[in-house]
Amino acid sequence: MSQKLTLEQIQNFEGKYPKQLWYLFTIEMWERFCFYGMRGVLVIFMTDQLGLLEKDANLKYGAIQAFIYAFTFIGGIFADKILGFKKSLVFGGLIMVLGNLIIAYDPHSMFYIGITCTIIGTGFFKPNISSMVGELYKEGDVRRDAGYGMFYAGINIGGLLGGALCVYLGKYYSWNLCFLAAAIVMVIGLITYFVTKKSLEPIGNTPLEKDTSKKRTFKEIAVYVGAVVILPLIYFLIHRSDLTDYFMYGIGIVALTYLGYEILKLDYNYKKKVFAAFIFIFMYLVFNTIYEQSGGSLSLFAKDNLVHNLLFFNIDPNIINNSANSFFIILVSPLAGLLWIWLAKKKIEPNTVIKFGIGFLFLSLGFFLFYSLRFFANDAGQSSLNLFTFTWLVITLGELCLGPIGMSIITKLSPQKLFGMMMGMWFLASAFGQFFAGKIGAEMSEANTGGTLMSKLIAYTEGYKDLGIYALIAGVLLIALSPFIRKLMQDVK
Repeated sequence: MSQKLTLEQIQNFEGKYPKQLWYLFTIEMWERFCFYGMRGVLVIFMTDQLGLLEKDANLKYGAIQAFIYAFTFIGGIFADKILGFKKSLVFGGLIMVLGNLIIAYDPHSMFYIGITCTIIGTGFFKPNISSMVGELYKEGDVRRDAGYGMFYAGINIGGLLGGALCVYLGKYYSWNLCFLAAAIVMVIGLITYFVTKKSLEPIGNTPLEKDTSKKRTFKEIAVYVGAVVILPLIYFLIHRSDLTDYFMYGIGIVALTYLGYEILKLDYNYKKKVFAAFIFIFMYLVFNTIYEQSGGSLSLFAKDNLVHNLLFFNIDPNIINNSANSFFIILVSPLAGLLWIWLAKKKIEPNTVIKFGIGFLFLSLGFFLFYSLRFFANDAGQSSLNLFTFTWLVITLGELCLGPIGMSIITKLSPQKLFGMMMGMWFLASAFGQFFAGKIGAEMSEANTGGTLMSKLIAYTEGYKDLGIYALIAGVLLIALSPFIRKLMQDVK
């Protein structure tokens, strides 16, 4: 019988990465294949197959994505207090598999039922595997950023594969097979977890080890039952976009109240750190409000307003829109990592706050480039796929200044007992970003009053110009406030 690893043994690893990171990397890769595959086809399926208007598709997309990320906050709390990261991961993964199988069985009549399961499943799965990565490292371990960077690569490999394949299968072959593929890869992810889970001991175990077995089982079953009971409510809210507003604002108030309660119990220095973490979380919300046009308005824009020629190749613009970002992250992220290392050796590496600000400046440039697509359009209202693809490279450069270090900085600034909740807050920020992104996308579609591809081109690109301005303001503000935020962060780099 092999001896169980201790947390100290796991954290005292040699080299740049612990072996457990590769296991979590692989699990997350398959889960992100499932997620991004689904995300990339949502508005296309709703407009082309379910007959929704673009405005309604944008709103439903925003609501679905908002619910998915909102439940990561709830899932993070239940993991912290009752289930532990491991049981949350397994439960969430199984519900995601069920959701995709339901849609695969009958996409047109069972779509919203399956999506409801996916929302709950992702909520339990996503924040907890990210938190498990943080626990592989001791507090203050400078290798943590590199670990999250590699984990981020796993996310994007999955996003690239799922983003391209699911769009292709759905649009050109079979919607049933599209959703079945998402279910299959999630099963592979769960199998990977069960094969490797022994090496993760004691990370992610239940926080109720001091409770009796009977009491612990009762609490765990209560969580599972509660998740099932809430399914009809989520199903109802997806169909009532007007009520989604009340739900999101309500959960936002509850989340902030609960966070405030937990902050009151911290010492003064940790209070300042958590406040700094909250600033990063808020700016992540703003970033996602702009960036997450990718799955909504940009999907609809790519479907109709781009030619099918990339360099010398004929390719569907939706495949590019859904996978280019992941492709460029995989391609460029190693170079970005080397750049930060080189700048650090020269003692001129920008701090985390400045990196966030630079990320917004690249995001701003990207959306100004989306705006410029109107100047390269043909008479039919279709513009350059080459410029569209290049724009995703620019936006990717911005994301690399923000995304890989975001999760890492939250775990650095948070006390260990709040890892799950703070990671949940990070994803809740993404939820509100998705929520607001859907509303902005709906406004763009409403601005298209002409009913032609040219009028759609003008309406959408005008909206992208406005988003570029907002991103520019956010970036400049972050850079200006850098000294203040750095004081709040104290010894955290």
